[in-house]
Amino acid sequence: MKCTIQEYLDTLKGKKVAVLGIGVSNTPLIHMLLGSGAKVTACDKRSREDFGGQIEELEALGAKVYLGPDYLNHLYGQDVIFRTPGLRPDLPQITAALSSGSVLTSEMEVFFQVCPCPIIGVTGSDGKTTTTTIIAKFLEAEGYTVHLGGNIGKPLLPEAAEIKPDDFAVVELSSFQLMTMDLSPHIAVVTNLAPNHLDVHKSMEEYIQAKKNLFLHQGAADRVILNADNEITRAFFSEAPGEAVLFSRREEPTGNAVFLRDQAIWFRDSRGEEREVLPRKVILLPGDHNVENYMAAIAAVNGLVKDETIRAFAAKFSGVEHRIELVRTLNGVRYYNDSIASSPTRTMAGLKCFPEKVILIAGGYDKHIPFDVLGPAITKHVKRLILTGDTSAKIRTAVKAAPDYHTGAPVIEEYDSLVGAVKAANQAAQPGDVVLLSPACASFDKFKNFMERGNIFKKIVQELEE
Repeated sequence: MKCTIQEYLDTLKGKKVAVLGIGVSNTPLIHMLLGSGAKVTACDKRSREDFGGQIEELEALGAKVYLGPDYLNHLYGQDVIFRTPGLRPDLPQITAALSSGSVLTSEMEVFFQVCPCPIIGVTGSDGKTTTTTIIAKFLEAEGYTVHLGGNIGKPLLPEAAEIKPDDFAVVELSSFQLMTMDLSPHIAVVTNLAPNHLDVHKSMEEYIQAKKNLFLHQGAADRVILNADNEITRAFFSEAPGEAVLFSRREEPTGNAVFLRDQAIWFRDSRGEEREVLPRKVILLPGDHNVENYMAAIAAVNGLVKDETIRAFAAKFSGVEHRIELVRTLNGVRYYNDSIASSPTRTMAGLKCFPEKVILIAGGYDKHIPFDVLGPAITKHVKRLILTGDTSAKIRTAVKAAPDYHTGAPVIEEYDSLVGAVKAANQAAQPGDVVLLSPACASFDKFKNFMERGNIFKKIVQELEE
């Protein structure tokens, strides 16, 4: 049920509220709950030493804090439990608490309840962040006040009181955030779907169902934008409660759609009227996948942002950090940071951005997703493959199993560290080559997140001697 943030906080005064995870999104939440008069219990699997004084600060403000391996063993009797996105909602300790009367929610779920302005939500396996950013920038360029958050940017719930009804909230949502969502945004975008996060989700079916929560709770007046070139997302069309818009780079879907015609992005409305919105040559970002990101964003802001605003923005937008980001040109060799590529499909999209065969640095944390589709892409687009991380052996096996693979095409090397991988790439590269960090894996084997991995890669590249 919709309410204001103050009305929601008033219901928590004097109540026992547990917050699971003391991370970036939940720390402001803990402060807000303490300020509202709730009796807050903060829980995290990390040790006190990992927080550098933050725990003592929370305790001084009145929070009870439980840390370490048994951090979930203190949920009985809590009135409300806020789940951190990466934590499954069906863990035994959580289900036991729910059976005794606790209510499970999250920062983003409550934000959807209290947000006074329209919400545009974006999910997908690849392209979420770039598409979310483009939508937000479109709206800002048109003069709207935009609040960017969710899986990108800062948590929005602590700022809900400052949001005005004529603003826009643009949120990127992961499958973990969507698992328990029972509200949907006014405009929903699903960029694509492919196997991902199967180290957390029990099955591909569960992963897909979580993503569908983005639009299943919409009303008849709401809109969902779906990728017609992706078999999974195209099948969502018949389940849309409101208006459904397909976008496609490969065909011109019938009805309300965004498509590519004569090297330009076109829009067709529900009345069948068509117009050219954005010539492809205007788009500064490289790659077919970024054309698709623009298509999705154009469908999302149709009726809100003028076409000339879209064209002006596309001509100058150079992209988001860690996404095909040019780090340095050294001795004629270009080094690119695509650390965001934490899945095979994302790396495949990155490889297609370059006309030449590249030197690829790949590998990382094992999310238990298959690499068989990556093998043929590597044999086609890579001349030297430099592996590092837990998945090195799996990627090597996938490449060698590819139909077009033969010894030395590509050359495959393996190193224990990112430093060793970058130095090997530097030694092998010749003027005109591209060295691309596009891991096809998550970063958690050696790094906190893809941002840390990308920043360390950039630092190593900048320190290479001429």
